[in-house]
Amino acid sequence: MLNKFPLWKNLLILLMVVLSAIYALPNFYPDDPAVQISHDSGQVDQAALDTALQALRDDGIAYKEAAIEDGVALIRLTAQPDQTRAQQLVNLALSRDYVVALNLAPNTPKWLLAIGAKPMSYGLDLQGGVHFLMEVDLEQAIAKQLNDTAAVMRNLMREERIRYRPPLNVDAQNRIVLRFADAETRTAASARLRTEFPDLQTRTEQAGQDFLLYFNMTEASILQLQTYAVQQNLTTLRSRVNELGVKEPKIQQSGINRIVIELPGIQDTTRAKDLIAAVATLQFHLVAGPNTLAGDTVEYPYNGVPYRLDANVIVSGESVTSAQTSIDPQTTLPQVNITLDAAGARRLNEVTRVNIQNSMAILLSETKTRNETVRGADGELSTVSRPYAEERLISVATIQSALGRQFRITGLEAKEAGDLALLIRSGALAAPMHFVEESTVGPSLGQENIENGVNSVLAGLAAIFVFMILVYRVCGFIANVALFANILMIMALMSIIGATLTLPGIAGIVLTMAVAVDANVLIYARIGDELTRGMKVARAIDAGYDRAFITILDSNLTILIVAVILYSVGTGPIKGFAVTTAVGIVTSMVTAILISRAIVNVVYGSADTKYISIGMKMPETASA
Repeated sequence: MLNKFPLWKNLLILLMVVLSAIYALPNFYPDDPAVQISHDSGQVDQAALDTALQALRDDGIAYKEAAIEDGVALIRLTAQPDQTRAQQLVNLALSRDYVVALNLAPNTPKWLLAIGAKPMSYGLDLQGGVHFLMEVDLEQAIAKQLNDTAAVMRNLMREERIRYRPPLNVDAQNRIVLRFADAETRTAASARLRTEFPDLQTRTEQAGQDFLLYFNMTEASILQLQTYAVQQNLTTLRSRVNELGVKEPKIQQSGINRIVIELPGIQDTTRAKDLIAAVATLQFHLVAGPNTLAGDTVEYPYNGVPYRLDANVIVSGESVTSAQTSIDPQTTLPQVNITLDAAGARRLNEVTRVNIQNSMAILLSETKTRNETVRGADGELSTVSRPYAEERLISVATIQSALGRQFRITGLEAKEAGDLALLIRSGALAAPMHFVEESTVGPSLGQENIENGVNSVLAGLAAIFVFMILVYRVCGFIANVALFANILMIMALMSIIGATLTLPGIAGIVLTMAVAVDANVLIYARIGDELTRGMKVARAIDAGYDRAFITILDSNLTILIVAVILYSVGTGPIKGFAVTTAVGIVTSMVTAILISRAIVNVVYGSADTKYISIGMKMPETASA
């Protein structure tokens, strides 16, 4: 039937609008600025929370509520500008064992959270925080890998009794250079070393009395090392950033050898840099026997049981070059495969071959930084970063055989094996890194950006609403209703897919509002053309929507393709703009073609309709 949707389609459109409204609703419950309190090795008790609250009350800082959940205390403040001072006061009131971080506490009702509805995440430009761009030093990573390989080659040459002329080293071109007295010895060494190191490229040369043998990494090996270094550094940085208690940090690879770190809600650049640059190492110790002197041991708990460790360090984490989980083919149980460099492997072998059936423990030693608040002589509060050490056992296992460059840790559950490998890998950076750029966005600027962005959207909506009603009358009002539904659908989809809203993203929303209105303008123009040709109102409406569809599809598809390209090649602000533009294009197609058509069908869907309020003079033939 002309200009009539079947009941199921009308109900489906209504359901779509209702669901959009529900999933957009969490965005109308803004987060509260908050101070989060956690304990280094335990839970925050009520006494500590009361002490913190009293410090805020004494200084006149208002707060909404405070609670302890899962051992972490959260104090919701009334005003965001009070966050930094509240953090300083709580730091000053509590002992050094507590970590006080800035945070944003959600206000979304529980019934919305229960159905998976949550607000959009805000980017740095809207929420404030710090941005770092770090670069992995691939040259140093290659040099370290080759130096470790050269050390293994020296040991192998001695074991095989192949004489070479020292030094066996790595030259400025990142090549391992071996020198021999004759070509026969060089050939024998090449054959043996190529068997041991098949991934290296070889080349021979003669320089005076030296018969040279070069080894260098292949392009594939360099790419593999680069990938490993970047991924390991990503794991390390994520592990360290978690200490800040940041809500939804962004740590991701950018390009070949760079890493972007964005920490929304953090305004202390020094604190963040100190944590990112923190030092973490592993230490391998023998578990002390009954005859070990007490003065030569240190004691640590592991799974609630105290262990005495020999104070001498067998190998440190600096010797660990790789830690990966796998499955033991014999027992089908998980294991952690450890790879050491040459010096560490030699030392570990010497110790473990005379301590079979004894236990060895792995101690994780971390040097971190903690923010402390001090009160100056003038009474003003200031925050300083102080380093501190934290040590804990992460594994205790029995030595089954002499260990070498590669060994495995067994007897673990799958999760324990994964956690152990992660801890070992995250103990230190796989390759050196340095800061390329850093920037800070304050919370006041972020709030100002939000207000400006919301005002721009409201101003755009108001202008469009007025224009559409003045020009297209009732049909303009229908277009406005569809546009409002479009905004709800954008907010709902952004929330569901977990997209981050940025200031350029708000610009994308404003752009899609114009595109959505443009679609209705095209439809109304088509309807007007049909009316001027003398077509009846009912048929003009049907023809207008049908004939405008192809034009709307083509124009929106073009913009969508551009948005996808921008997202794939862009970074940061460009991605934010591309996401909202792509989402808005999809929703504008739905609202212009389905929702506005459904409303028009309800208002002007009768077959004998004589008039449509479309802002133009009706021809006599159309109304007859």
